Amino acid sequence: MKTLFTFAAAALMATGTFANEFDDLKANSRVNTTYKKISVHLNEGVGKAKISIYDMNGKKLHQRRVKANESVLVPYDMNALPCGEYEVRIATDEEEVTYTVETVDKEEPMPAVLPLMAYGKQIDRNTINLLVLGLEEPGVEVKIRKVADNKLVHQETVDQPEGFKKNYKLNGVGPQDVYFEVTDIKGRTKQIYF
Repeated sequence: MKTLFTFAAAALMATGTFANEFDDLKANSRVNTTYKKISVHLNEGVGKAKISIYDMNGKKLHQRRVKANESVLVPYDMNALPCGEYEVRIATDEEEVTYTVETVDKEEPMPAVLPLMAYGKQIDRNTINLLVLGLEEPGVEVKIRKVADNKLVHQETVDQPEGFKKNYKLNGVGPQDVYFEVTDIKGRTKQIYF
């Protein structure tokens, strides 16, 4: 009889310990945000729960009842609402927990700005070949300046889509005495020395 009573007491204590594991709602729930998406996770055994979302002024935005006999994921799309902090309350008959989350807009990565692809090659003592590639819009300003004093020797705008190749004849100066300053319509600039 004592043995039977001991087993019954042990079983009752084990059941009580097992029930207390699931009574801790904080340990069996979590709330995550990714930009303007909120995910409420409830572990198996939480049972019937009420999920409510409030703005920071305390206004109830949404309420939903769920039954978590097995692990449950409840997603919320907050794209129609402004970015900011929200409260997510999860309540069972025994307890309630509150999570504060913040939603943010997804930032689009800035497009990579590639450098201007312009190359110069000396053809002979008085001729320079200029090659410009990879233009998204036509319109390249080409300036030829003296190295010694930055004095402008020649200036022109070339309106070729995608790129161009052009020979420049130098009169009275050598390639080592000048440099090319090439600027596209987007403002990307490259200086080419010889």
